[in-house]
Amino acid sequence: MNSKEQISHDDYQKTADWLKSQTKHRPQVAIICGSGLGALADKLKCQDSFAYSDIPGFPQSTVQGHAGRLVFGELKGKTCVCMQGRFHMYEGHSLCKTTFPVRVFKLLGVETLIVTNAAGSLADGLRPGDIMIIKDHVNFPGLVGMNPLFGPNDDKFGPRFPAMSGCYDKGLRSSAMEIGKQLGVSELMQEGVYAMVGGPNFESIAEAQLLHRLGVDAVGMSTAPEVVMAIHCGLKVFGLSLITNKVKHSINTYEDSDSVNHEGVLEVSRLRSQTVQQLVTELVSRMETNNNAV
Repeated sequence: MNSKEQISHDDYQKTADWLKSQTKHRPQVAIICGSGLGALADKLKCQDSFAYSDIPGFPQSTVQGHAGRLVFGELKGKTCVCMQGRFHMYEGHSLCKTTFPVRVFKLLGVETLIVTNAAGSLADGLRPGDIMIIKDHVNFPGLVGMNPLFGPNDDKFGPRFPAMSGCYDKGLRSSAMEIGKQLGVSELMQEGVYAMVGGPNFESIAEAQLLHRLGVDAVGMSTAPEVVMAIHCGLKVFGLSLITNKVKHSINTYEDSDSVNHEGVLEVSRLRSQTVQQLVTELVSRMETNNNAV
């Protein structure tokens, strides 16, 4: 089930050293942008940007809505690095490759990882355009042995058996909900459980029924492996899902001919992109870092 590909500590270090040689920015916060949400990187000031194809060791993003650039810059007084496009298992990358940037970020000095994604709603109270703050996840690939930590453990990054309980930082989640109230978008926001499936196909009705019965609120094809890797190497994590579609899980939907598509996902992402940018920008401004302790 797992790729035998292994990435050494030196491989991560070489990429980190190359980036340090190309930019004076030393990021405290890393942001991984989901489908259609890459415009957040355009908010960074004093930018240095690099195409993934120019960065040693980086895989390539092949999905529409993922620009494939790593952008360094300043956001509300914090130095950030932003991925305009992530890597997915369904593109053919091994999980250690899809999560490769996370350990590089750690070596660059990042303390907090923000992950965003576009997801389908299974919860009755989550509608397209809503924002779900991730409080927990179900990592389906991980449950069947597909885990980025598979293979010999790298003790320089973290322990052999990292705990995933409480992996989405409670303080950051509370801060995000408070920011939502101040921005006047609290009616669009709630906490929930995200599930990762392998993709690239969207879920069948029977699969959606299973997820709903398991208590899953939103489903997508990313994020969980990045979070596993981040927790392993000691990063704080905040995650949000932009709800782009309703996932059909009622038995009555077998008679419904409508179906979800990626173009529709990108359209909802575009319409709500500004709200997500405001939320993340304000969250970053309130973060305490080792260099900016309040």
